[in-house]
Amino acid sequence: MADAQTARLCTQIIHSQFGPLTANVASVLLTRGRLTLPQIIRFTSLRPRTVRASVLVLVQHNVLWHAQTEEEGEVLEVNIEECLLRLRFGRFVWQAGQLFGEAGAEIVQLILDHGKLRPPDIISELSYNDPKGSSRSAATVYSQALHALVAAAYLKPSTILSHISPRDKRIRYEAEEKQKISGFPTAKELREAKESAAARLKREEEEAEKVGLKRKAKEQKGPRGTKRKAVEEEEVVDPTVYFRVNCDKFNIHIRNTLIVKAAKERFNDGAALVLKTTLKVTESKQKDLLDVRTGNEACFRSFTCSTDHTEPITVSSIAVSLSDQEDLSSGLILKTKNPSNTACIKDYLGVLSSADNPTPAGRAAAFLSYNSSKVQVEFETICKRLRRRVLESVTRERHDTQGVRILRLLLDTGKMDEKQISKVVMIPGKDVRPLLALMSAESLISTQEVPKSNDRNPARMFYLWHVDLPKAYSVILGNLYKTLYNIGVRRQAEQEEPMLKAVLAKRERSDVSQDEAALMSRMELDMIKEWEAKREKLTVLEMRAEESVFILRDLGVFGINDD
Repeated sequence: MADAQTARLCTQIIHSQFGPLTANVASVLLTRGRLTLPQIIRFTSLRPRTVRASVLVLVQHNVLWHAQTEEEGEVLEVNIEECLLRLRFGRFVWQAGQLFGEAGAEIVQLILDHGKLRPPDIISELSYNDPKGSSRSAATVYSQALHALVAAAYLKPSTILSHISPRDKRIRYEAEEKQKISGFPTAKELREAKESAAARLKREEEEAEKVGLKRKAKEQKGPRGTKRKAVEEEEVVDPTVYFRVNCDKFNIHIRNTLIVKAAKERFNDGAALVLKTTLKVTESKQKDLLDVRTGNEACFRSFTCSTDHTEPITVSSIAVSLSDQEDLSSGLILKTKNPSNTACIKDYLGVLSSADNPTPAGRAAAFLSYNSSKVQVEFETICKRLRRRVLESVTRERHDTQGVRILRLLLDTGKMDEKQISKVVMIPGKDVRPLLALMSAESLISTQEVPKSNDRNPARMFYLWHVDLPKAYSVILGNLYKTLYNIGVRRQAEQEEPMLKAVLAKRERSDVSQDEAALMSRMELDMIKEWEAKREKLTVLEMRAEESVFILRDLGVFGINDD
């Protein structure tokens, strides 16, 4: 069951992409939790045939989970994360085009439009619609792009496990592990049981996703033109497997782009280029936001274990990946003339790792660690800083610089009373008191009660102010969901305006689309131009809000232990 803001946003997303009937089914599941099919039919007041069709559509597009319970049988549940990821589908297609060319972008877009597809269906659909060249050459291009996408894990097989809620399997596995414990379990044994259950679930997912590629014998011609079997084998895409888009792999590029952007704002283009190259060297070994290596041990996706940095790499690996044409010395002040790229890279690595400030404050501001010629990007440190920047920007927008000063003070020092805050931030007490009340009402800061006596009389208590980061981030995330919902409502309302709707309908006619300038009046063209400008502004605003959502939600796993 989702909260009110998340449920409204998910319902709007499904309404805009699948229609009102499917949105009605999703809304019932979001507000009432997991339900059986007869319960969905009763609560939606729709025909059983319509409900079944809506459920099939949502399952096909990976928006619904199945779960088998002993009490009620098969129940359905909305995959909220998968639903919210649909806001990034346009960015995923663009990233696929940058990495694998136009053919890769078309494959990703086709799979996103259909939820999941088999390779023969993908190739036949794209080859039939390709206006360039023969169908055989087009099929070869798309086959190569599809193999590259699957081999690089940008597409993953759709298995039975991907349609079952992992929460139910984790709970069942934890119960099985706890049954093995004799006597009263200790905290350590309970923690080990959770880790074992998470590891077992992770192994099942990895084994199920190994079916995408298979080995096939390659035939070669002999010296006299006769065919003979070759000993060599090649990897081919399994034509019987349904593939879906691996959103986690695309999220890695969004995270790395944000990190590089932060380094560019903090330092300069040269530092951002070195950091970008460092991330690119280890990018192929990162399967999702959590599945990267920590030393020589892989961490599993669980609340008790999270990865916080990349694999260690050498300076020479970064130097080899950088082009010799890059002028790194322009961003540094050096004593020597015409320094080598390796020397500049070492200087940039020292700057990014805060080598000149080996204090806790310096380590908290570092982008990477650089010890013994090994370089590692510190995801946890960077993501904490990105989330704190979102929190400070929200505080600055609502309470100006005075609110930011109070927020930073409480983040750095911990709990303080009103008089101490007023004295340190140098703001009169009569101004601090209402400001603290407003920030507390918006959950940016919280209070801690310290009783003077056992009766806990409010008149005899100390009230200390502090920042509850999980609570603050949760409230901001809810406000961002509300903003995204309002943007969608505004876009729909603008598009449904009667005059504009008539003009857009005329524009879609086949005869008008061939020559808009001649068959449409100047007023109609101006109206379309104005609408496109409004739509572009709303899209940019939506992308900025979604970027903040990505920082707070998707990168939040790196800040579970935030203080």
